[in-house]
Amino acid sequence: MIFASVTFLLYFLPLFILIYQVVPKSFKNGIILMGSILFYSWGGPKFIFAILLTTFLDFIFVQKMYAARSFAIKRLWLILSLCMNLGMLFYFKYANFFIENISYIFGMEVQWPKVLLPIGISFYTFESITYMVDVYRGIHPPLKNFWQYQTYILLFPKLIAGPIVRYHEIADQIVNRVESYDKKIHGLVLFCVGLAKKVILANTIGRQADEVFAMSLENIDTMAAWVGALSYTFQIYFDFSGYSDMAIGLCKIMGFDIPENFNNPYISQSVTEFWRRWHITLGKWMKNYLYIPLGGNRVGQWRTLMNLWIVFLLSGWWHGAGWNFVLWGAYHGLFLVLERYRLLRIYEHLPSLLRVAVTFIIVVTGWVLFRNEDVHYA
Repeated sequence: MIFASVTFLLYFLPLFILIYQVVPKSFKNGIILMGSILFYSWGGPKFIFAILLTTFLDFIFVQKMYAARSFAIKRLWLILSLCMNLGMLFYFKYANFFIENISYIFGMEVQWPKVLLPIGISFYTFESITYMVDVYRGIHPPLKNFWQYQTYILLFPKLIAGPIVRYHEIADQIVNRVESYDKKIHGLVLFCVGLAKKVILANTIGRQADEVFAMSLENIDTMAAWVGALSYTFQIYFDFSGYSDMAIGLCKIMGFDIPENFNNPYISQSVTEFWRRWHITLGKWMKNYLYIPLGGNRVGQWRTLMNLWIVFLLSGWWHGAGWNFVLWGAYHGLFLVLERYRLLRIYEHLPSLLRVAVTFIIVVTGWVLFRNEDVHYA
């Protein structure tokens, strides 16, 4: 089920909000949990068992880890949780990719049943990891109530496409959130704005982008190439930011405040600034759970450079199982490295409007890589 579908807008959402508003406060988390399970299982009932199993096991693992007196045992439970979550992500999202590439490299056809991808697995896997790692680091104690933990992971507005929410950001709200008429109205308006971005802008612009990217190379001239690239640039922004707005708005209707995910990314004056404005919660996740554990900027210039590039290489791969996503991540990582070490000194002295224009062109070029599964076509 998706937010812009007739089923969601005319049936699921009105019924959910009605029930949520009339039940006593002590039942609201239960309604959220049941609604989230129904929402997720609508498009693929069998996948709900996978997410319920992983949340159950993670809940057990974190209790065992927190209770362990030995540092080695704590680390063992953490590693076990990471292996399970990343193993599930790898199998469902990347198994087909690896089998196809192995078949191509060795020139043989491997008989392999295509693995279907559970919707939102990249997002809820990252949230499960943040919860486990933050408990391990002592940022917060684990939840003792399994249903509250499931409410955090399965909260349906953010389940499919984020934002990625760390537990401590909504910990108090799960137990005792404040609902108000003003917050509900704000949430409803934000949801409608996001829906308009998605249905009116993204879908309309997307049809133009699809037409251009479907053309053969022989039929694409310079003007058509720019039209296609710019169309997709704005399509993906309105689509993704629209979905985030809808998710944040729905959470506000229920009394939750979750982090913003976009902040006018196309007015950025550098690629570094772009990543502070685009998919903000992913950028923070990569910094806290990948870049810093790799050593961050505390390991010398060349290691720091490599850490930064690896983070964005993996960030690109996280977006999808294809070489185009890997190259897109490497492409952005390259510019971040160049900016970090001031290797683009001329760029720093350009007027601000010109820096915005140059950054925008860099980003647009990157979206061409992102959009095309055929790297040679891009």
